[in-house]
Amino acid sequence: MIQIYHYVVGEIATNCYLLCDEATGALAVIDPGDECPALYEQIDQLGGKLDYILLTHGHYDHILGVAALCERYHPTVCACEAEMDLLQNGLYNRTSVHNIRLNAFTVDRLLHDGDTVKLGESELTFIHTPGHTAGSGCYLVDDLMFSGDTIFCESIGRTDFETSDPRAMMQSVERVKNLDVNYNIFPGHSMFTTLDHERKYNPFMQ
Repeated sequence: MIQIYHYVVGEIATNCYLLCDEATGALAVIDPGDECPALYEQIDQLGGKLDYILLTHGHYDHILGVAALCERYHPTVCACEAEMDLLQNGLYNRTSVHNIRLNAFTVDRLLHDGDTVKLGESELTFIHTPGHTAGSGCYLVDDLMFSGDTIFCESIGRTDFETSDPRAMMQSVERVKNLDVNYNIFPGHSMFTTLDHERKYNPFMQ
């Protein structure tokens, strides 16, 4: 089972999640969108060892805190292989557009659709859900979905950025809609939701 700690970080209120495998204490951070002292404090209280950083995609508001975590804890950084162009391009990841300095970091493991990440006794599955960006994805574990900027409560992510693809987004939304679990959805921004709620009220799933 996974315990979730939630932080809202950065100028545009990105949801950052600390995941703890309850059986072993193994830790992973999803989308550290900025430096966050409260996150560091919680990691330290849980033993001070961060195993993974898991990125749903590479826009600046989801990655600005990666380098600081890497310097402090030396985790394995995971991202979709299809996202590497965006991560390395200031125009694509929007840092140059907003005149934001991004401290360099290395992606240690390139993920593909269906790949799994072992976090203690828990296993997260990465599903590639392009549309918001070419390498956007979601992480599934137990009845939890960390959807990044693919699925929001009663909405979806924008598709007007570099590497966005509106048609691919709708295919990704359809794929998520047809998953056979009523996942509790933890998105990249705004409030939490469930897949059953989205099937009923999200206009993009109708």
